[in-house]
Amino acid sequence: MNLIRVSATLLLFVASFSSYAENCAYGCPTGASGQIIERPIYTLQNNTNTKFTNWVAYKVTDQTIDGPSRSRYWRKDPDIPSSQTLESDDYTGAHATIGTDRGHQVPLASFSNTPHWSTTNYLSNITPQASGLNQGPWARLENAVRVLARTGQGVYVVTGPLHEWHFASLPETTKQHSVPSGYFKIIITDNNGWVESSAYIFSQNTARSADYCSYEVTGFTVEYRSGLDIMPNLPAYKEGAVLGQTGGLTSELGC
Repeated sequence: MNLIRVSATLLLFVASFSSYAENCAYGCPTGASGQIIERPIYTLQNNTNTKFTNWVAYKVTDQTIDGPSRSRYWRKDPDIPSSQTLESDDYTGAHATIGTDRGHQVPLASFSNTPHWSTTNYLSNITPQASGLNQGPWARLENAVRVLARTGQGVYVVTGPLHEWHFASLPETTKQHSVPSGYFKIIITDNNGWVESSAYIFSQNTARSADYCSYEVTGFTVEYRSGLDIMPNLPAYKEGAVLGQTGGLTSELGC
């Protein structure tokens, strides 16, 4: 009986470790400092100074999506010290004062069919995202990723904030923080070594009605503006084709 229990625990550990490794395509991003948190459905790097993530990486499949409706119950990340992250009260008055939502970086809907969906509601995965952007082109691009995943294609995503100019400050917190001025998102597929990607950058001021297709940039542009190496283990000979041009997944994402 004990042997069976040990074996089951070992299998669970191996499965969990494997899922962590699968959150990132060709290695998780490098180039920024902060605490890295690994979870079964995503990996992120928390920034002590901004109080938000530097980046989040995850993989959407036809098995992770289309679960039941899930609640948005915001919680402080239990694995990050209170002094290095935000708590729910820090967002008080943000929507009314600066027009932001609590915007998921890893979308809840993309993991509603997993037992780990609630971890998308940790505030380490949340940023103050302008309502027009969050509910408009950002949400539509997230949905396009799920549409692609429903074809049976595993879809890697790396997303995160940009801090290029002052957008706003949270009105009711005394914690040092830096609200993002915009966001990047890189979407990647890998079919037996054939890697394709499309990258996007949005300002916080992006209109709700904006077409996300119009905001496509090269992966190199994202790397330059974020300071990150998005896929550090991608062979050098593939970088130009994958990150140096637009259009890799344009049609697959409905553009």
